[in-house]
Amino acid sequence: MKQLILILILIPFFSIAQSHVPEKYWIDDSNFEEKINERRAFGDDQSKPIIVEFWAQFNETNCFGEWKELEDVIYYRVDIAKAPNAKKKYKVRMVPTLIIFKEGIKEEMFKAGLDLMLPANLNEIQEAVNEINTASRF
Repeated sequence: MKQLILILILIPFFSIAQSHVPEKYWIDDSNFEEKINERRAFGDDQSKPIIVEFWAQFNETNCFGEWKELEDVIYYRVDIAKAPNAKKKYKVRMVPTLIIFKEGIKEEMFKAGLDLMLPANLNEIQEAVNEINTASRF
């Protein structure tokens, strides 16, 4: 019984820790296009891909909590309530949805299923980022 009470007390803390993203990583319709077209060169002729997580407060428990572990990509999160135009343009129907952009072009998309859980894990998402980075070298 004590273990159950402890688990119930800790659940909100796990979801808060998982969903906390500093303000500088949040975008909306006012700066969405600017951010996905951003160029931050880390080589002479290369720029990092941009990954955008479409998020909603009602499903914050299932957000992509491992975003800090991604490498060679710039991460942003967008609240679908504050970006209805981007949501419509990219046909986001479920959250979380992750879209990887390279120079403003949608390269890869990972969508939550009917269970509202992202079917891809960190390794699969990082692999997609790595493939996009590798392809842009040629």
